[in-house]
Amino acid sequence: MNTRIAVIMAGGSGERFWPVSTKTRPKQFLRLADPHLTLIEQATNRAISLTNHEHTFIATARHLQDLTTQTLPVLNTSNILAEPTKRNTTGALAWVAANLIAKFPENWSLLTVAVLTADHQIETQKQFQASVNRAMTAAEMQGAIVTIGIRPDRPETGFGYIEVGPESQSQQVHNVTRFREKPNLETAQEFLRQGNFLWNSGMFFYTLATFMSEMETHQPECAAIIRKMAGELAQNQLAEADVTFETLPSISIDYALMEKSDRVLVTEADFQWDDLGSWDALERSYEPDTNRNVALGQNQSIESTGNIIYNESTSQRINILGVDDLAIVVTETEILILPKSRAQEVKKFLNP
Repeated sequence: MNTRIAVIMAGGSGERFWPVSTKTRPKQFLRLADPHLTLIEQATNRAISLTNHEHTFIATARHLQDLTTQTLPVLNTSNILAEPTKRNTTGALAWVAANLIAKFPENWSLLTVAVLTADHQIETQKQFQASVNRAMTAAEMQGAIVTIGIRPDRPETGFGYIEVGPESQSQQVHNVTRFREKPNLETAQEFLRQGNFLWNSGMFFYTLATFMSEMETHQPECAAIIRKMAGELAQNQLAEADVTFETLPSISIDYALMEKSDRVLVTEADFQWDDLGSWDALERSYEPDTNRNVALGQNQSIESTGNIIYNESTSQRINILGVDDLAIVVTETEILILPKSRAQEVKKFLNP
């Protein structure tokens, strides 16, 4: 019987939530969807409900290792898998694979891995567990890489899409025709009209044996690096493993594997889901007031509608009059004001 492992991807920089999200405290360490819990705490609670504390791991950046450990005292420090440097999602999953092979040398091929995210808002926990169980079972039974797709309710240009093919051997699990990059508005509207496109949730499920087999087929150099790192980690040669990691290419797992493999399946989510990717997502996370404003922190609004107000400062209040459809964000050191419709463009301030 396979042992099920949960891995939370938590090394992102959350640039579109600047200025609250920073390099040293990115969005997964913020209380964006819950006033009491950070996103990574919420994700960890969900992961533990799928497995247990021992089999829940965090994949994060080396410079976030201490913050992750402090934020998640519920996990053993050895379950924080901190990548030496940034190598995109392929690097993150390669580092995870190497660590799991080193930790479970006798039975690593019997591990089923749930790759989860730290920045999603997920409601209806029981339905989430049912969807994940369906995906993991399909991964085990069919030797496939399974992802969860989200039924779109709007023509979203901030998400990637999955084109769904015919049903596979398992009920409610389908073949993937292809992955599609974030579309423009016209293309997103067409995807919505066609009805056979799902949002790409970024969650993946596979046995480690399948992952390694597919990597050896489609990315043999990466597979060899994973095995080399696993050997070094098993011998506690940590500095050597760091050096080996740096030889990995910096490419996304979608490009490296998911778009190339013919063993990729998708199952549609039964749960409520949202990607907290940019400031406009807060409209979907909090109940607006009678003027459709979503306001967090000290503020006062007069004759203003449809605004997002996020005030992290304890020393000043945001006051607005006669403005509509803006995102207004204040910290102790920065002020951000922009139309909500351009929330995806916040990264321009970081790369002027």
